[in-house]
Amino acid sequence: MSASASILAGLTLLVIGESHMTVPGFLREPLHASLTAQGAKVHSIGACGASPSRWLKAQPVDCGADQAGAGAPVVKSHKGFSTTAITDLIRTDKPDLVVVIIGDTMGSYDKPSFAKTWAWQEVTGLTKAIASTNTACVWVGPAWGTPGGKYFKNDARVQQLSHFLSSNVAPCDYVDSLKFSKPGQWTTVDGQHLTQSSYASWSRAITNALLKSTVVNQIKKKQ
Repeated sequence: MSASASILAGLTLLVIGESHMTVPGFLREPLHASLTAQGAKVHSIGACGASPSRWLKAQPVDCGADQAGAGAPVVKSHKGFSTTAITDLIRTDKPDLVVVIIGDTMGSYDKPSFAKTWAWQEVTGLTKAIASTNTACVWVGPAWGTPGGKYFKNDARVQQLSHFLSSNVAPCDYVDSLKFSKPGQWTTVDGQHLTQSSYASWSRAITNALLKSTVVNQIKKKQ
C-alpha cells in the first residue's frame, strides 16, 4: 500500500514506550520507519525501565531515546534522559493518536506473584491522563520472550500480564502482541529484549494492527 493510500497517511502519532523503544536496533527504529512510510507524522520516545506512572510527570531515567519525524534520534544513557509528562507531550504534538508500548516493566517477572493492584494503578493513571486530553489511544502489549535470562521473563507471567492489560487499558484499544508469534518464535538477546530481526517482525505486526484498528478508522472518518 502506498503512503498516500494508507489509512495512517496524514495522521500525527505519538509513540511512547519502555526500553524496547530506546537502543538503536531495538523496536523504535523499525517501527518509526514503518509508520513514517505509511505517511504518518511520528514522534517516538522510549524511556528505559519506565512504567506508566513515569509518564505522568517529568522524571529522570537511566536511558532513553527521542525521535521526531524524519530527524535523527537523540539517544542518551547513563541517567542523561528524562521522561516528559504525557499531557505536555500531547499539548505540544497535538497527536491524532497516542500509541503506548509498555508491558514488561509491570511484569514482576522475578517475583512469585503478579503485582496486580500496583499495575492497575499504573495503567489507569496513564489512561486517565490521556483521556483527559480527549486523544485516542492504542496500547500495545508485551511480546513473547525467552524463558529465563536476567529479567526472568516467563510465558505464564507474560500471558497473565497481557490478559490483565487487555481488561484494563480502556478507553485505549488493546493490541495483543502474543498473537503475532508463537512462544519462542521471536529470538531474544537476554530473554526479554529481542534480536533485530525479531524487532523488525514485531514492528511490521504493530503497523498492520494499526492499519486495521477501529480507533484509526474512526479518526479518519472524523477528518
